[in-house]
Amino acid sequence: MKKKIEHILAGREKKITEEETILQPLPHQEFRFANPLVVLHHMRPETITPGQKLRIHPHPHRGFSPVTFMLQGEGFHRDSAGHSGTIKAGEVQWMFAGKGILHSEGPSDDLLKNGGIQELIQLWVNVPAADKWDEPFYQMARKEEQPQVLVQEGVDLRLASGSYDGLTGPLKSFTPFISVAGTIGKCRQVQFTANPGYWTLIYVAGGSISINQESVGKYHLVVFEKANDEILITAEEDSRILFLSAEPLDEPVAAKDNFVMNTTEEVNQAIEDYKNGWFGELAEY
Repeated sequence: MKKKIEHILAGREKKITEEETILQPLPHQEFRFANPLVVLHHMRPETITPGQKLRIHPHPHRGFSPVTFMLQGEGFHRDSAGHSGTIKAGEVQWMFAGKGILHSEGPSDDLLKNGGIQELIQLWVNVPAADKWDEPFYQMARKEEQPQVLVQEGVDLRLASGSYDGLTGPLKSFTPFISVAGTIGKCRQVQFTANPGYWTLIYVAGGSISINQESVGKYHLVVFEKANDEILITAEEDSRILFLSAEPLDEPVAAKDNFVMNTTEEVNQAIEDYKNGWFGELAEY
């Protein structure tokens, strides 16, 4: 049976640095979390001029995984645990912050040198309390490593994590988490099957789609009921979507600044640990 839509949340502008403003549909005043999915940020298409200097400076995280879906351009990552990597359009990087890490991110050196268009979505994926103090790690998925799902002409949807329709995405998560990103051409129709009982969300990064005959425009996040399993999507124009489905994490969430923990006391401790240099060092790049 078709899944009913419970919320359609508009992304609202949020200033994250002096230079950068993103759209944030999650958390939202009408709907806070779909734990383990706690934050969704969309950096809309941005023109990088040749020679521009643009980098989000080193900052701390603890207790969750920032996951970046690169839609256009190239993104660079570097952290205090010694990981670094560059992803291109259609690729995904997953950093588990664990007990604590500093990282820096932004356009790649080549994009800053030559110019181009940058666009990305970053998702914050929570982890169980028992895993929050594990060692940080980093993984990435090239476009060709992500299996295509719902294959048909005019549709390019790729599975980054989790299992769907007998296929498995390359990125590993602590709890079951299915993520599919890509494009649907105008008038094309696809039907997702979601696990009943899971949180299921769809973000429209571009274009306009009809979901179970209800129109949803770009920059909106759809949150579905947990019951039932069918989601029918028709692209009203060429569209780009992110499909997310995750087993609920039934634990309290305390999220503030760059930390996602279970209690306010744990967040306050993370803030103090950062002030005291516990997260190590990462030079400006």
